[in-house]
Amino acid sequence: MPKLQGKTAIITGAGGGIGGAIARLYAAEGARVACVDIDAEGAAKTVHDIEEKGGTAIACVNDVSRAAEAAKAVSLTRNAFGSIDILVNSVATITPRVSVVDLSEEDWDRAFAVNIKSVFLMCKHAIPSMIAAGGGSIVIIASNFGHVSLPGRAAYSATKGGLLSMTRALALDHVGQNIRVNSISPGSIETDRGRRQYGSLEQMRRERAHVHPIGRMGVPDEVAYAALFLACHESSFMTGADMLIDGGYTAR
Repeated sequence: MPKLQGKTAIITGAGGGIGGAIARLYAAEGARVACVDIDAEGAAKTVHDIEEKGGTAIACVNDVSRAAEAAKAVSLTRNAFGSIDILVNSVATITPRVSVVDLSEEDWDRAFAVNIKSVFLMCKHAIPSMIAAGGGSIVIIASNFGHVSLPGRAAYSATKGGLLSMTRALALDHVGQNIRVNSISPGSIETDRGRRQYGSLEQMRRERAHVHPIGRMGVPDEVAYAALFLACHESSFMTGADMLIDGGYTAR
């Protein structure tokens, strides 16, 4: 039997590499999936991929860093599928790689709005549905840069470190309601966003593959399988935890 049969999942950033991979895997395991993204084309592509393989999905084109838009995404999901059992917060943005002296206030605020505020808003609006359903699982995509950092990554690392603390706090707040909250901290993953940041996938590999002791970058499906585990009964004794999927980057 598929691991998520009969479950409903809402996934932010589902038009991107990691979020899209999670959405496709969840659907393959029987979940009904709401694919939320500000990028209409990306969300539609993920839905198409899911439906092409016989899965069930809808696209929600929303900027979940805004309160009304996050509430709308949750409402659309409930109207389509009746409940919410799983929430995956995968949407993220990066900032220019400069020190805080040269980083604009607008870039700082945007990083916090997308990377942290969106998680607050999605949890705020989705958790009541989970409570009504008798429980659920929340997965937050953080980063190994929440554990360590690099020059020029103050804003990004601050947001991702904040997500790790937020994961623990949410887990304690809602453990009595049978809601588990865990995070995943990926290392460098081969995504379109990374390709755009470095100019090409080849350049990204040249700059990032060698920094992982395992000798390569990760791929989105490797993060997706961790997210599947955290959504399943097999991880029922886990809450408030972080899974590092970073090729040994933080082991040094």
